[in-house]
Formats: sequence, C-alpha cells, structure tokens
Amino acid sequence: MTPHQHIAVLGAGAWGTALANIAARAGRAVTLWSRDPLLAAALAETRQNPKLPGIPLAGGVTITAAIDAAAEADVVLLVVPAQALRSIAATLAPQLRPQTPVIACAKGIEHGTRLFMTDVIAETLPQAVPAILSGPSFAADVARGLPTAVTLAALDDALAGTLARALGGPTFRLYHSNDVRGVEIGGAAKNVLAIAAGIVNGRRLGASAAAALITRGFAELTRFGRALGARPETLTGLSGLGDLILTCATAQSRNFSLGIALGKGLTLSQAQAGGKLVEGVFTAPVLIEMASEHAVDMPIAAAVAAVLQGRLDIDAAIESLLTRPFRSEA
Repeated sequence: MTPHQHIAVLGAGAWGTALANIAARAGRAVTLWSRDPLLAAALAETRQNPKLPGIPLAGGVTITAAIDAAAEADVVLLVVPAQALRSIAATLAPQLRPQTPVIACAKGIEHGTRLFMTDVIAETLPQAVPAILSGPSFAADVARGLPTAVTLAALDDALAGTLARALGGPTFRLYHSNDVRGVEIGGAAKNVLAIAAGIVNGRRLGASAAAALITRGFAELTRFGRALGARPETLTGLSGLGDLILTCATAQSRNFSLGIALGKGLTLSQAQAGGKLVEGVFTAPVLIEMASEHAVDMPIAAAVAAVLQGRLDIDAAIESLLTRPFRSEA
C-alpha cells in the first residue's frame, strides 16, 4: 500500500483548497483545516471556496477547524503565508506526531529571523520532517486540473520521492529533489523580481525591457543561490527559472500586479488597497540584507526594495539601473 494515505492541509485559502483537491484526486483522505470556524462551516456546507468560484471541493476532502484532527494525518501541508507560518506551526506543535513530514507551501523568508520556511518548521516543530513544495503554479489552474509541474524537496531524497508520488497525479506532476535550500531560494527571490517586472509593464517600457529584466533578474537569483549553496540545476529548474517566468508574465501573479500598479504611479498603500497579501513586499528588504551579507550584487532586487521602502521613486530606480557601468555578461 502507498504510504501517506491521510493528508492534512492547513490553510483554506485558494492555494490550500487547490492542494486539498489535488491530494483527494490522488486517492488520499484529506483534512482541510481553517483557523476560522465560520469559514470551515461554510466550506463544509457549500463545498466551494469563494476564492475558487465554480470549482467544488473533491469528495474526499473533510473540513475542520480543529487542529487536533489535522494533526492525526500522515503528512501535513502548511499552506499559509510565509509570515504566518510560524504561528500556525506553533499551534500544531503540541499535537503533531514525531517524524511526520510537514511540507511548507509558502514562498518567502521570515522577517526578523531571516529564516527560510523549512528552517521555521525545524525550529517550531522539532519532531517534524521539514519539506518544501514550490514551482510555477496558480491555484486556479491547479484546482481546475490544468497541467502543472512543481518541485517537492526534502533532505532525504527517498522521502521526497515518496511524498511526490503520494500527492502527484496526471495533471499535477511533482519532481522531487533534496536541494531544499535551492528550491526555497527560487520561490522567495522570484517574488521580488516579479514586482520589478510589473513595474516595467506598468511603465510601458516595452517587451525588450521586460525580457532584459527577467534575464538579468535570473542572473541575480542565480548569484544569490550559488552563494547560499543551491545547486545550478535547481535554479534553472521549475522552482527557479520556471517560477520566475510564470510570475513575471501574468497579472494572476500578485507580485506582478503590484508592480504594474506601482509602475502606473500608485503608491504602495494604494496598490495594496485590495487587501491581498503580496509576499514580495515582505521578502525584498530581507533578501537584500542577506545578499549584502554574502557580498552578492542584486541591483534589480535592491531597486525594488528601495521603491517599496520609499527611498527611491520609480523613475530614479529605473535611472539607477540604466546608468550602471557597462560590464561583461559573465
């Protein structure tokens, strides 16, 4: 029998609901947890998340607001924003069984601690086995069963493979890896670069500028990844280059959409008026601090951080990039 028959998904947003459907389609029993009892009750009654209109919850998904019910699962997916992952993990900690795989499904770096998501899991859930799921994927595409491919990484490559087989299916292809840090770096850095790509779009700087931005942004991501020990094939894979391409190409990306709004002249508060969480806003300053500590040159990401912090306006940021000294591309 395939291991990991019971999957818990903590977080009933669009992405959590999509992953719950994926696990159910793979034949697993799924517990979808919401910290909001009212939302849990509504989902149980309607079998549809308003964030994914027209897409019903799969029959194998049970809804709960009780964390102890989720803690009984063979595998736990933490599908909450990066800055909320610690608090949810701490809530789970007293109930979690030893050696349970806990998969982070958020892309970011924790403020203050500068920890990646699997490090937060290791610190708050020392009895767990941390893993990370990341790659080019939008919740609506995944929930609808459109073809998607992502990466699942754990330090134990055999475990990563087993988890990938437990969650994967015909339309949700999971590649496995033991380069945990490389997968996490791609997911975090691409959010910041997507804001830059959105600014280029919002300023109507043209397709040529957009292509240059993505290419040079990927060079920054690669330099940062190498400095922190990521493998080249991970950075050029789904969780690195693949996710960067997707996030910099469509307004479905919250980071790209925020950049478009900034490029059109909106302030950061105006651009965030819709209330949707944009991970790149939190990640940008931390990414630049870490890059500086490792002597990694990331001018595009630095310009984004400066714009978000109000230290540069858009035009000055663009000029700072265009007037950089000519240099070798190598």
